[in-house]
Order: sequence, then structure tokens, then C-alpha cells
Amino acid sequence: MNLSTIHPHRSAYFSKLVDLIRLYSRKRRARVTTLTTMAGEQNTQESQSKQQIPLITPYQLGPFSLSHRVVLAPLTRQRSYNGLPQQHAILYYSQRTSPGGLLIAEATGVSDSAQGYPDTPGIWTEEQVEAWKPIVNAVHEKGGVFFCQIWHTGRVSHVDYQPNGQAPVSSSDRKISAQLVLPNGKDVADYSTPRALKTEEIPQIINDFRLTARNAIKAGFDGVEIHGAHGYLLDQFLKDSINNRTDEYGGSLENRCRFPLEVVEAVVDEIGAERVGIRLSPFTHFSESSDSDPEALGLYIAEALNKYNILYAHYVEPRLVNSFDPIATNKSLFPIRKAFKGSFLVAGGYGREDGNEAIASGKADLVVYGRFFLANPDLPRRFELNAPLNKYDRNTFYLPDPVVGYTDYPFLE
Repeated sequence: MNLSTIHPHRSAYFSKLVDLIRLYSRKRRARVTTLTTMAGEQNTQESQSKQQIPLITPYQLGPFSLSHRVVLAPLTRQRSYNGLPQQHAILYYSQRTSPGGLLIAEATGVSDSAQGYPDTPGIWTEEQVEAWKPIVNAVHEKGGVFFCQIWHTGRVSHVDYQPNGQAPVSSSDRKISAQLVLPNGKDVADYSTPRALKTEEIPQIINDFRLTARNAIKAGFDGVEIHGAHGYLLDQFLKDSINNRTDEYGGSLENRCRFPLEVVEAVVDEIGAERVGIRLSPFTHFSESSDSDPEALGLYIAEALNKYNILYAHYVEPRLVNSFDPIATNKSLFPIRKAFKGSFLVAGGYGREDGNEAIASGKADLVVYGRFFLANPDLPRRFELNAPLNKYDRNTFYLPDPVVGYTDYPFLE
């Protein structure tokens, strides 16, 4: 604008106005620069703060971009009435979901003969698949990554759980010398004597795992974790305290690992290696399952798994033996971690400090939390802030109640 063409008595006014606009612009630019610098410094400080907390650092798990290393463990909660996932599980899992967080669903049966606990879910029927869908959707809506743990209890069962009252199956007929809760959730009885699977029956069990892996993807899960730990069917083949077979599924390490590896191969062929993990516990003695050389067993199967390029191996620490309370030991998963080529997850009594140490030292890529995550639905946030944790209540772990001890643990305010 040319001020000389403006009416004379307005010329001075417009000159001052232009000067004020220019001054305001300079001050605004300076303020924006200052605010930008401050925001950058704050972001840098927050980034540096997170960098100092190894558990709260991002990780690329195959195709999945995780925002932190804190994983929800597969926790049996016994609130899936008649084997069907329920609506209250939508809230339970969504409460524990954070954007870019990995959750592993509770152990989920692969067939009607795979059950051994009251009110645990399955995924072998279309009705079960449909029941899982809104739960999976709730996790995805909050930005979580969700894997389904698929299992067969094997001899950890009773004839009352089995179709037509038949004997549960295992690698052998060796019985657990303890008691279990019956399907009504009240009565207890001795474990039933299992029947050793015939060699020609094993392909059917493998197919059950394959089909339920397919069903898990149909339900919307991002992948599956094969349950090969804690004394259940696959572990009953791995451990020499149980497996006394003389066919190609017993005797040597190679033979004892054959069935679990055939399950892995079938599931990988069905849904893709990038969607498959496995849980293993060579050192534990749960349900009277132990091995005479757990180090050799854990190492052998880790190396054998490399052939299938699965996404991850989830190992239970040697400090868990007969219970979920850690004991002192000089045994380590580190040789196994070095042997396995995929992502390595660890579980077993971890807290914040030793979880951070496991990540920082390279012992693990991700740390899996059970009881602490159960009681603290915002556990990653609490670890980030080093905030106090809610105490868990063992008495409510397996209540059939859809709220108490399930969705009523408080968040940070």
C-alpha cells in the first residue's frame, strides 16, 4: 500500500498502524520460537527420561510396532462360563491395553478334550470364535497387539472334563499325585490316570492346534502363542519325568521335542511364522513335570525352533520351580537367549528394577508380567512414573465373579 495516496490526516495513523503490526509480528515470531524451543526441550527431557527406563522404550516385534516392553502374561482367570469368553472380558482386557502394548490372552483350549479347569475359554467352535471377537476388537480400538495362547492340558485333567467321561491323554500313563477342582468349581478329586496317546493319534492333536490357530486369526487376534510350558500336554512330551515312550516321540531330546515342533510347523504353515510364538518352561516342575537336564532341553528346542523363523520364544525363568514365587538359583536363560534367533520374552517374578535390567543387559527383548499386571491395569504407566503398585489378592484370582478381583483394581488418578 502506498501511504502517499491516502488522505493526509490519515497518513500518520496508518504509518503507526503498520509499525505496530510489524512490531507485533516480530514479538509473535520471537514468542513462537521461544515456545518451540521450550517444547523441544520438554520433549527431549521426556524422551531422555524414557530412554532411562528400558521397559518404556519402543520395540519392533516383527510386523508389530510396540511402544514399550511390558507384556501382559497369559493368565487363567476362570471366568469364561461353559467355555465361552464373556462380555466382562471386554473391560478386563481393554483396561490393560495401552497403545502399542502386547497382550497375551489367557490359555484357550484347542478341543473339547483339552480342558482341565473350570470356566476356561476355548476357541475350537464358531460360537467361541464369535464370543472372542468383541474382546479382540476392544483391545485393537485402544491400539494394542493381541495374541491368543492356545493349549491342551493333557493329563492335567479329570474324566469329568472329558467327552463321554474318557481318560485324559498324555505322553504316558503316569498320573499326577494330587487333586484338582472339578467342573462345578466346588468339588475336588484326584487327577485321573491318563491314557498314553497312540502314535497314530498325534496328528489329530496337531490338527487341533492348527485349526484353533486359524480360528484365532478369524476372531481377529494378531497371532497365537503355543502353550508348551507348565506341565501341560506339549510339556508332558518334552519332560523325561513323564515321557517314557519308546516310539519316535520318546527317548532322545530330538524325539521328545518332535511333537511340539510338529505343532509349531503346522501352526506356522496355517497362519504364518510372523504370527506365532511359543511358551516354554524347561526348568519348572509344575504338575510334577520335570526334566533331568533342563539346560540341554531348553537349548535344544530353542535351536530347533530357529528352523521355523517364529516371531518369539517366551521362556519362564529358572527361578520358578514348583510355584510362581521365585527362588534363588545360579541357572540362567542367557545361553538359550543367545541360541534363539527371534525375539526373546522372559517371565518369572519380575518387578520394575530387574525388568529394566533384563532389557538393558540384553537378557530379553520383552518382559512378561502376570500378577502385577492383573492388579495394576495401567502397569506400563506406573513403571514409567515409578509409581506405587496395587497389591494383588490371591483369593480372587480364580473367582467366577465378573468384577471382584477382575475389573475392580484401581488406576492411577
